[in-house]
Amino acid sequence: MAFIDYYKILGVSKNASEADIKKAYRKLARKYHPDLNPNDKVAEKKFKEINEANEVLSNSENRKKYDQYGEHWQHAEEYEKAKQQRQYQKSYQGGTGGYSEEDFSDFFENMFGGRASRGGQTQVKFRGQDFNAELQLDLKDVYTTHKRTLTVNNKNIRITIPAGVENGQIIKIKGHGGKGINGGPNGDLYIQFSIVNHSKFKRDKDNLYSTIDLDLYKALLGGEILVDTFNGKVKLNIKPETQNGTQVKLKSKGFPKYKKEGQFGDLYITYQIKLPTRLSEKEKELIKELQKLR
Repeated sequence: MAFIDYYKILGVSKNASEADIKKAYRKLARKYHPDLNPNDKVAEKKFKEINEANEVLSNSENRKKYDQYGEHWQHAEEYEKAKQQRQYQKSYQGGTGGYSEEDFSDFFENMFGGRASRGGQTQVKFRGQDFNAELQLDLKDVYTTHKRTLTVNNKNIRITIPAGVENGQIIKIKGHGGKGINGGPNGDLYIQFSIVNHSKFKRDKDNLYSTIDLDLYKALLGGEILVDTFNGKVKLNIKPETQNGTQVKLKSKGFPKYKKEGQFGDLYITYQIKLPTRLSEKEKELIKELQKLR
C-alpha cells in the first residue's frame, strides 16, 4: 500500500495550524465538489482524497498517529499492544527485550502487507477506515422523509433521509467506508448535513417562527386572516385590540420531529402592526375626532 501524503493533498505544511487545515479543506472541497463537477471522475477522486485527508488532519489525535504511523495510523493502538507483547516474549525467552528496525518492518508487513506471519500464524484482520462527507440540503428537503442517491468512492449509495434532520447533524451509513484489511470489516461512512434555509421561517429544532404584518384596522377591530405555514395556509382569528409584538402559537404546525413519525413542533407567529400611509384629508379628520374621544 503506497504512502498517502495527506498534507500534500490539502496543500499545507506538516506544521500547519488547525485553522490552516480547515481553510484549505473548505477551499478544495468547494472546488472539487461533485455538484460542481458532474460526471468528472478526476474531480470525484480528488474530492474523496480531500475528505480523507481532512478526516485525519483535522483531528489532533488522528493527526498525531498519522505523523507517526503514516497510512497505518488507524492501527496505532494494535501496533503498540503487539510491540509490548513481543518485548515481553523476548524478555521471557532470555532476549534483551529490544525492538529492532527489522522487527518493526516485519510487523507492518505481517499486519498490513498481506503475507502470513512467522510460524504460519493467521493474519490479523483490521477494520477499514471511516469516511466523512458533507451533504448540503435545503430546509424544504428535510420537511419530509425521502430517499437520495449519493456517489461515494465510485459507488452509488441509496440512503433514506429522515424528516426533521438538523443542520450539522451526522448520521452513520454502516459498511460504506474504506475496505477492511486482510478480510476485516469495512469502515463506516459518516454524513454531516449542511441545511440551508431559504424560507421565511426561522427554525429552532422542531419549532418554527414567523413575523407577519397586521393592518391597524384588523388589529383594532379584530377579524380573520390567512397565514402561511410551512406546508400551506391556515385561517387565523385576530382578537380585537391586538397589540404590536403579540405572539400566538399554532400547535403542531412547526417542523417534523426527527424519527418521530406524525409528530411536529409548533409555529409561533408574531404580529407586526403596519400603520397606514398616504392618509386622505377625510381620514386625518376622523383620526383627530378619535383622538379627541380618547
